[in-house]
Amino acid sequence: MVDPTVAAEVRDMHGVDGRVIIVTGSGQGVGRGIAHHLGKGGASVVVAEWKPDTMQRTVDELTELGIPSLGVVCDINSHEQIDAMVAATVERFGRVDGIVNNAQTFRPMRPVATVPDSDFDVFYDSGVKGTLWAMQAVYPHMQKQQWGRIVNFASSMGITGGRGFAAYNASKEAIRGLTRTAAREWGADNICVNAIAPAAATHHGEAGKQSEGYRQFIENCPMGRQGDPELDIAPIALYLCSDAARYVTGHTMMADGGAFMWA
Repeated sequence: MVDPTVAAEVRDMHGVDGRVIIVTGSGQGVGRGIAHHLGKGGASVVVAEWKPDTMQRTVDELTELGIPSLGVVCDINSHEQIDAMVAATVERFGRVDGIVNNAQTFRPMRPVATVPDSDFDVFYDSGVKGTLWAMQAVYPHMQKQQWGRIVNFASSMGITGGRGFAAYNASKEAIRGLTRTAAREWGADNICVNAIAPAAATHHGEAGKQSEGYRQFIENCPMGRQGDPELDIAPIALYLCSDAARYVTGHTMMADGGAFMWA
């Protein structure tokens, strides 16, 4: 029989108990699932969301579960609001151990020949710059405590060059570039920086499920389904925010049921 003390040490290594973790875009969808999962794993969760009503909904859900949380209205297009979000986190909890940069503003998909500058601006301001600003805001706190976990969001569409996703794909690949560079520069500070490329069912609705893109995904996905935000995607985020991932940095984790293999 395994010594209970040893078993507890291993369990602690794979958990986030006592950690303070920010999740952007956690008012709905994948971010909301991650906030719930991290909170149930013992973390104090900062719900960063630009919509006050959905932000408060997630905070209320976490509070009902007995999970320490803080809601911050934050537009990830604003450098100032991101800095204020991190400052509010430190003021409330005294530290910040991890951040999951999930939020990004979207635009309708267009082929390369017709992508307007405005679409690139939206994807880069909210995705690339928003992620960079958030990383820069948490870095001094993580460097000071010599421990930190940063989880950014990429996409398999960016890696494979999915048709009609030019501006989106470019922004997601830029985020992967930031991830790798920060992993190299901040590794000596015991800060691990990784990315997740998810495929999760969030708000397809019946119309979305009838689309050609959705049908193609399901047909080619080895597991035959889209992922669940809390049960399929969030556990990867929890792992990357734990001590179990202490030697994992600069990677992109494909949380897509094997769909990447058919591309």
